[in-house]
Amino acid sequence: MQLNADFTQPASAKPEDSDWIASPMPGVDRCMLDRLGHDGARATSIVRYAPGSAFSPHIHHGGEEFLVLEGVFQDEHGDYPPGTYVRNPPTSRHTPGAADGCVIFVKLGQFELSDRTFARINTHKAGALPDPVRAGVRVIPLFKDNRETVQMELCDPGAGFELTAERGVEVLVVEGELSCQENSSCEGRFGQNGWIRLPAGTSAQVIAGEQGARLWIKRNHLTEDVLETSAFVHLEAARQAGR
Repeated sequence: MQLNADFTQPASAKPEDSDWIASPMPGVDRCMLDRLGHDGARATSIVRYAPGSAFSPHIHHGGEEFLVLEGVFQDEHGDYPPGTYVRNPPTSRHTPGAADGCVIFVKLGQFELSDRTFARINTHKAGALPDPVRAGVRVIPLFKDNRETVQMELCDPGAGFELTAERGVEVLVVEGELSCQENSSCEGRFGQNGWIRLPAGTSAQVIAGEQGARLWIKRNHLTEDVLETSAFVHLEAARQAGR
């Protein structure tokens, strides 16, 4: 399956315009944002767990990265309340579920295969630093290496700035609203769980809504060299070679 699989093109999604699709596990539904492949796909999704639902134990051969949006996500390593950011690198294993239900934003198959860096960060307890060049924006660093930078950005009401990254940028509106101005690479208003992806070399003028905006942002991960070294590409090549 391919959905928004051309990473040289901008892409966006709004929850009110998207469908929930049942996963192979009863009680777990997905709102797909981008996807390349089937089992073990390189994928970005919003995933909804009904109360009491769970996945079977599994290994993340290509890595998993997620942010808890609602409810409490659980596995054998602990309980993760809203605002928790988690990185489970390749070869990690867990049994995910949600006794009372939850919603998470998740990215699969996008790590470098040699990556072994875990992260468990409650972003509601982490300190935010003023952005040195963007007035009205505070930043919570989450992860950074030579392939990508991930952070939460807290925008004051009406704060405006250029959304840009030389090597691509991806945004999820966690709270509040973000508007892309006309003639940008994306246009319109994006409320809670709205998603924007801009390819390398593009940008958009954005402004936070009347209540401000809390954003999850990943930068510099959409260049050809990064995409070609993603775990999905290597795992898919191995599958093809084994046929």
